[in-house]
Parts: sequence; C-alpha cells; structure tokens
Amino acid sequence: MFLYDEEIARRIRERSAAMEERGELDDWLLELVYDAKLFKLFVPAEYDGLAAALPDALRLFERAAWIDGALGWLVTIGSGGGFFSATLPEKEAAALFSGREAVLAGSGLPTGTAKPVDGGYRVSGRWKFCSGSTFASFYTANCLVERETGSEIRSFAFLPEQTEIIRDWEPLGLRATASHSIAVEDAFVPEGMTFDIASEPRFPDPIYRCPFLPFAQTSFAAAAIGIARHYLEEARAFAEARAPEWRAANPRRLDALAGEIGRQERRLGDAAERFYGAVDRTWAEFAGAGGIGLPEGLWQEAGRLSQEAAAVARGGAQAVFPYLGMTALLREHPLSRTWRDLHTITQHSVLLPLGDDLPESEKGS
Repeated sequence: MFLYDEEIARRIRERSAAMEERGELDDWLLELVYDAKLFKLFVPAEYDGLAAALPDALRLFERAAWIDGALGWLVTIGSGGGFFSATLPEKEAAALFSGREAVLAGSGLPTGTAKPVDGGYRVSGRWKFCSGSTFASFYTANCLVERETGSEIRSFAFLPEQTEIIRDWEPLGLRATASHSIAVEDAFVPEGMTFDIASEPRFPDPIYRCPFLPFAQTSFAAAAIGIARHYLEEARAFAEARAPEWRAANPRRLDALAGEIGRQERRLGDAAERFYGAVDRTWAEFAGAGGIGLPEGLWQEAGRLSQEAAAVARGGAQAVFPYLGMTALLREHPLSRTWRDLHTITQHSVLLPLGDDLPESEKGS
C-alpha cells in the first residue's frame, strides 16, 4: 500500500520542526490523514473503514514514520483504536467510528475507578500518554470496577466534553504527538459506552482476533524501521554535503562515516526483511484459519523479530551518531529529531527484551 508521493513527503518534512515546537500536527496534515482514512485502517467497512490486513497496515506505518516520526506514531496508535469497534456495543460503535474524523486517544492502564449506578457507571481517573489527545473525537481508558462480588477491569469510552486534557507531554522525542494525560471527574458513562476488549468480536475479520501483544510489537517495530531509514538517509545526505570539505581536510572521517552508514543500512535492511517475512507468513496462516488455531510460537517469533528489528534500528543510530559531530546535537536539525524520535519509540516496553533475551546486536552497547 502506497502513502503520499515525494512532493507531499517533502512538504510534511519541511514542517516537521515547526510541528515539533508546537507539539501537534498541522491541521492540513490531519486533513490528509482523514482523507486517506489512516486512523480507520482497522475499522470495518460497515463504519466506512478500510478493514486492512496487518501486513499492509505495517508497511503504511513504516512509510508514515519514514516521512515523519510523529506522523507515523500517531497513525500507528490512532488506527489501533479501531479494534474497539468490534467490541463496543453495536449502536455506540457505529456512532463513534463512522465519522470521517473518528479517532480515539486513550490508555490501557487501569488508573481510573468506576462505581456501578443505575444505567451505567460514575467514573473518575487520570491516564498518561494518550497520543493524539488534542484532536481525538473520543477517548477510551481502563478502570477498576468495584462490585460486591469483587473487582474487575473494564474499558470505558468518554466524550470530549467529559474529558480534560492535561498538557504534560514533554519527552525527548515524538514531541508533536500530543501524548498528554487525560482526566475525568465523576463522569456518568452509560452501560453502552463500556466494553471488554477480550470479548468475542462482532466482525469476522481476522484482525479483531489478533493477540494484542504481537499486534503492538509488530506495529511499533514497523514505525521504528521507518524512522531508522529516515535517520540513515539524513546521515548519508549529511556525509555527501560535507564530502568536499572533509575529503580535503579529513578523508579518514569521511570514509569512516560512509562505511558505518553503509553497514547500518545493510543491517537494517536484513532485519526488516526477516521481520516482514515472519509477519507475512504468520498472517497468511492466521487469516487462512479465520483468525483461530494459530500456534502461539508463530506469534512469539513475530514478536521476537519485532524486538530484533527495533534493536537493530536503535543500535544503528547509535553506531553512526559519533561520526556526525556537533551538527547531530542541534535540536532543529533532522539528524537530531529523527535520532530522538527513534530512541523514544524504541523505549516502549513491548520492544525491550530483558536480560538473556537481549538481542546480540544490543549486547555490550
């Protein structure tokens, strides 16, 4: 699946620094996203969505992140919310997901509380890292529900008028994603605006039966690959621009930089090929079985190769960085922005193996 031509990609990149400073995507860029239904990749056709297969969506995530890291992350996270269209009650799902600008922001952490009342719940809570908070058409979050028979975790959907945005997103990278905290205070949520994401989906599409962990791992890894490709391209462009000066004054530095970029491009290409190969094979078997009965080991392999690809992407940027000099430290330079975006996305817990599971590419670095 193709996303935006070179002219549009150039225009987006020309605005990347300004969007980072502002902390949000430009309105015209959001309009492009709405037009392409990128936030509705996993929304069913019944709600005017694309009902995309996972391998196709991953390649779109990579392309969007290659253009701009914040764009890629927001498309990845925003589209993932389409999963809930299959588990929210039918009437409410149609109302929330059918619109052209339908996109949710939210959190999976159960940092809210819900008290059962007639017709629904009274909910209060605060949730961090809600990407796309400033343009979301609705919000979702998990709460701990206290019942006489015990407690349970349940998911809730909130309307914008019920939700306060707390502008506290001040990260190293992905600064234009508006990943602020949200809060609700004693809000009434009717029963129809609650759901259990583990319940049987209403739609037959295999994507709604995809296990959450490998879905998140593969999605985030694809975006990381895209940002890493952009970083290495910026490094190569920098080397070419410095070549006349360095060839005369410091040819060893030029050769070292060019050699390292080439090595890391090959490593990233190989890791991406392994990653997409595993995803394509796993999805073909999973979809062929109607989203049931796939051996767990296949998903685990896709998850492992997601972590490996993220590690290679991060390690490659670290290997090239020392050769770039002070330019790479300038906040407004694309080298700095892509480096920071890459290290922010690969910091996500689902991409970080621990201990003995650390890939060889990251050991000793």
